Amino acid sequence: MTSYLLFIGTITAIYALLSLGLVVSWGQAGMVNLGLVGFFGLGAYCSALLTYIGAPIGFGWLAGAALAAAIGVAFCLLTRTLRGDYLAIVTLGFGEGLRLVELNERWLTGGSDGISGIRPPLKEALSDLYPWFYFTLAWAVVALAAWALSRILASPFGRALRAVRDDEKVAAVAGKNVLRLKCQAFGIGAALFGFAGALYAHFTSYISPDNFVIQLTIYIFLAVTAGGYSRLVGAIFGSLAVMTILESSRFAAEFIPGLSAVQIASLREFTIAVALIMIMQLRPQGVFGLRNERAGANASDGAPHATAVPATPN
Repeated sequence: MTSYLLFIGTITAIYALLSLGLVVSWGQAGMVNLGLVGFFGLGAYCSALLTYIGAPIGFGWLAGAALAAAIGVAFCLLTRTLRGDYLAIVTLGFGEGLRLVELNERWLTGGSDGISGIRPPLKEALSDLYPWFYFTLAWAVVALAAWALSRILASPFGRALRAVRDDEKVAAVAGKNVLRLKCQAFGIGAALFGFAGALYAHFTSYISPDNFVIQLTIYIFLAVTAGGYSRLVGAIFGSLAVMTILESSRFAAEFIPGLSAVQIASLREFTIAVALIMIMQLRPQGVFGLRNERAGANASDGAPHATAVPATPN
């Protein structure tokens, strides 16, 4: 049971890191990224391939984050004229396109067979303590990322991002370089997605295109929405809530007789859908709500775009 809880706790930390990246690009800069799973896969495959040829694991993690960030900035430049739903659709297609590349380029990614035997850090030396080590490491990365982002988003850079989110034209008139700010936010978010992918690859020691499907994007969006789409602490809380829903539904077979494995899997997706609908109906601003930057008070309007700029990023 302890091993199971440590595994779930580590995966939750990886989800939290993905959620923090989405808070930056969507919650703070206003860019909907439905292709985050593509950057997640980029980081995973980059780190796995580099360490396969002998590179240090730490270098593989950083390279995965750097590659995802570079691709993210390039993608932002290419889609600089897109807004709202159009950007969301293009990012969704981009993420699925990357998955198809991973599926078909067998010479590089192994295709549907994936890559196995990915080196985990210090597993042989730590032996039975390894699950505790990776659990602690993953949450330490989340804590460090949350602290760094809280400092960044509380700076003039963060305030400029929120100005771009609320009204690009006004921000441009005020002298802000809108395109540069959006590329920086998209790059930071993509870097976190890529780093999370690298952590995931070396934790599970196996990756395949089936690990990077659209359902993961839905889980992360639910996590961020549940906590408050512009709140860092909300992203972490939302990840815990989503993982609790997903894993608790696994045990439904014990209480609902006659369910097959396929029906149980469908029940999990149904539970997530119901949870998202309930959150949007009952608490659209998230558990931690949104903040008014000037007054520092909780926003009473649940519509994200109707609120003023958040006062604190965490």
